[in-house]
Amino acid sequence: MALTPSVCSINDVQGLQKDRTFHPSLWGDFFLTYQPPTAPKRAYMAERAELLKEEVRKMVKSANEIQNILDLILTLQRLGLDNHYENEIDELLSFVHDSDYDDKDLNLVSLRFYLLRKHGYNVSSDVFKCFQDKEGNFVAKDTKSLLSLYNAAYLRIHGEQVLDEAIIFTRRQLEAVLDSLESTLADEVSLTLQTPLFRRVRILETRNYIPIYEKEAARNEVILEFAKLNFNLLQLIYCEELKKVTLWWKQLNVETNLSFIRDRIVECHFWMTGACFEPQYSLTRVLTTKMTACITILDDIMDTYSTTEEAMLLAEAIYSWEENAAELLPEYMKDFYLYLLKTIDSCEDELGANRSFRTFYLKQVLKILVRGYSQEIKWRDEHYVPETIDEHLEVSRATVGAFQVACSSFVGIGDIITKEILDWLLSYPELLKSMAKFVRLSNDIASTKREQTRGHHASTVQCYMLQHGTTIHDACEKIKDITEDTWKDMMNLYLTPTEQPKVIMQTVLDFARTAEFMYKKTDAFTFSHTVKDTIALLFVEPTLV
Repeated sequence: MALTPSVCSINDVQGLQKDRTFHPSLWGDFFLTYQPPTAPKRAYMAERAELLKEEVRKMVKSANEIQNILDLILTLQRLGLDNHYENEIDELLSFVHDSDYDDKDLNLVSLRFYLLRKHGYNVSSDVFKCFQDKEGNFVAKDTKSLLSLYNAAYLRIHGEQVLDEAIIFTRRQLEAVLDSLESTLADEVSLTLQTPLFRRVRILETRNYIPIYEKEAARNEVILEFAKLNFNLLQLIYCEELKKVTLWWKQLNVETNLSFIRDRIVECHFWMTGACFEPQYSLTRVLTTKMTACITILDDIMDTYSTTEEAMLLAEAIYSWEENAAELLPEYMKDFYLYLLKTIDSCEDELGANRSFRTFYLKQVLKILVRGYSQEIKWRDEHYVPETIDEHLEVSRATVGAFQVACSSFVGIGDIITKEILDWLLSYPELLKSMAKFVRLSNDIASTKREQTRGHHASTVQCYMLQHGTTIHDACEKIKDITEDTWKDMMNLYLTPTEQPKVIMQTVLDFARTAEFMYKKTDAFTFSHTVKDTIALLFVEPTLV
């Protein structure tokens, strides 16, 4: 039965049922033959982009005033060009951190705070206290300053009351002036109120910002042309990867009999591109796309289509990771299990001889996943509802798949990722726990009304309802507050010195950003028509140079 806005009882939770209908693929074989119209110009674009890259490098190296440095870095980040100048930007930010600046200019103070914290400097939020009056309001001379403060405040950690208050105040002020702003600024404010800058998926921000930057009076034509060419070159790489993973998916469908599963291979790649968009992560995107697709199939089989006995047989087969274990499986599981083994084994060739050992970690994270699925099936069959959200999360943050996909992404990265780092990741450090917790809670808020319809274990939402005696609406609002606290947890960990390479934390944050995007309004992975236009913008439509 459907949940109503009344207080939930134990019978409500145990009587919830699950919808088993998924809409078919929106893309089919489209990417097997599609090439962006820019493909014939690839050689020219690459040559021209190299020239422009060096011109922009000269601009970066010659920047010497605080405001100009900050504006330039922010522009390069939003246009997806900052990865070309990592060393130069690190040097500039070190200069900014050590230099005097106008601490009475709210826009400059906010932008400085934003960029320094984003790059791991644990700068103090006390710099904003001088902008507050006795009533706690912030003194801002214009909308641009309000916008900068709003974005800066979202890099908060626990205990920073001034930033908590800044978000409340600036949101109220920005909403009040929104209708009176000229169109370009109004669009920027509206977009920021939906998703603050720090939490946007970086490659989508690039695709969306290029046409906005093109309209700015202060735009730099060299930077603009480079941004367009850079994006178009990335798009060509993405389309090659999509052809590769679509062929893999078609072969899976030939070798198995799983017509009932969600066909979301394009959406899987879209998700992985959001987390690892740079050109050097092509192998990572392909590998994690396959892993995400396999996790989706495992989820659909164990959570929706199998009996308890069948699910436990599949779990035991995965624990053993032996071909002969397939003989004990039902026919509809057997072919998928063998294809799963073949897929992971094939990753050894893709990784190369020196990194082939990393497939061990792919197997291990899948074993952790099915162990969690097995526990959730036990909850379902015993009509057990965890007494607290924390008890629920001990199992469910592993079964949302975020831990598995994040670990898989590092398997595909270059030699900077060592065996010791992979062992550390497999130990489930707080960094991954926080990210997985955020993804689980975001997923449950978005999907609870659909999933909790029959024969399904209680989600964190139902758990909270029972624990606190609230309505489903109130539970979702409270869990949104918990997700905000989880962002603070992640920021705390990000600003804590560590021996791990910075790509670890950056990638984990990028996975959190993609999850926020996918679950912000609905479960966009399941209801993929909601992101079809965005996928087309990223993979199909080049920017006009």
